[in-house]
Amino acid sequence: MNALSATNRNFRQAARILGLDSKIEKSLLIPFREIKVECTIPKDDGTLVSYVGFRVQHDNARGPMKGGIRYHPEVDPDEVNALAQLMTWKTAVADIPYGGAKGGIGCNPKDLSKSELERLTRVFTQKIHDLIGVNTDVPAPDMGTNAQTMAWILDEYSKFHGHSPAIVTGKPIDLGGSLGREAATGRGVVYATEALLAEHGKSIKDLTFSIQGFGNVGSWAATLIHEKGGKVVAVSDITGAVKNPNGLDIPSLLQHKETTGTLIDFNGGDAMDSNELLTHECDVLIPCALGGVLNRENAENVRAKYIIEAANHPTDPEADEILSKKGVIILPDIYANSGGVTVSYFEWVQNIQGFMWDEEKVNRELKRYMTKAFHNIKNMCQSHDCNLRMGAFTLGVNRVARATLLRGWEA
Repeated sequence: MNALSATNRNFRQAARILGLDSKIEKSLLIPFREIKVECTIPKDDGTLVSYVGFRVQHDNARGPMKGGIRYHPEVDPDEVNALAQLMTWKTAVADIPYGGAKGGIGCNPKDLSKSELERLTRVFTQKIHDLIGVNTDVPAPDMGTNAQTMAWILDEYSKFHGHSPAIVTGKPIDLGGSLGREAATGRGVVYATEALLAEHGKSIKDLTFSIQGFGNVGSWAATLIHEKGGKVVAVSDITGAVKNPNGLDIPSLLQHKETTGTLIDFNGGDAMDSNELLTHECDVLIPCALGGVLNRENAENVRAKYIIEAANHPTDPEADEILSKKGVIILPDIYANSGGVTVSYFEWVQNIQGFMWDEEKVNRELKRYMTKAFHNIKNMCQSHDCNLRMGAFTLGVNRVARATLLRGWEA
């Protein structure tokens, strides 16, 4: 089942639990706007090349639409639609005043030079600048994009609309980015994990962790878990995987990855098959990479007691059912990885105020939002006798439905 089908299925289940009217249910599912543009640029050798860019603006009932822009060969309308819809529910779960959007360009950024990426980003911005805005739709980095990409969007957009630092989040600090933004998703994952474990009378320092994906989110989550006394026993990324039953020295592993560009040949652990990480013995499994990695083929062999979904849609619905029957507790993606968009909201607020927060305030506010959201999810679980995924979906969908009706939606 692809990401869009799985997201729609979860939405419809939440709508049934909430008893939503069929007309508003249909309205909430249909995107506000879908944008598809051709982006033609000259390459460094003078030849012309065209790429297709997408932006799906899903819902704006609770505020400006918000979501990342990804550069990836597999970007397509279905994927962007699913991720835009997930952002609508995610921002509602986090209780920040945004709707959901997502965008991307179907390209491989590794095949493009820095100057080619800049030209592509500027052309894409030119094509959509009149459909995004500080109070309309606020992009952010995603897979294949970064703070530099956001700086180019900011600059190009400002040529049309005047200096507008709040048009994107995840910017460089020198252009109005927020302190703490880089670590925000990984830090939010750790705060979410702490909230879940506290509910079960446990803490990070008592448990073992396996982390799939060692990019921005996975490396920050591993670092913070290590600092809090948790034992990270296995880590993987696209280069390989490494394990140590006594716990990996995460700062040394990060240094090794930075120096060599790979996890292979790290002398503080043993090599392992990357595919084995998901079924490696641990208390807590944190998938931080691509979607659909937990499926009906491997779910039965998962040995973790808790799964924290730091990636978007890492668990297929079939795997969800198998894991639930086994008693595995899954903290869903629309809550677990919402730290990034929460600190993006803080960045937007700082830009609008023209006043920078210190990093301590950013982290303190992030913890407050993540902890409050977890308790709100638990309340929905108790009210509707459902698991954490449906607790999160019912919370998010209910908030968006209420905002839609309060604004005067008519059937």
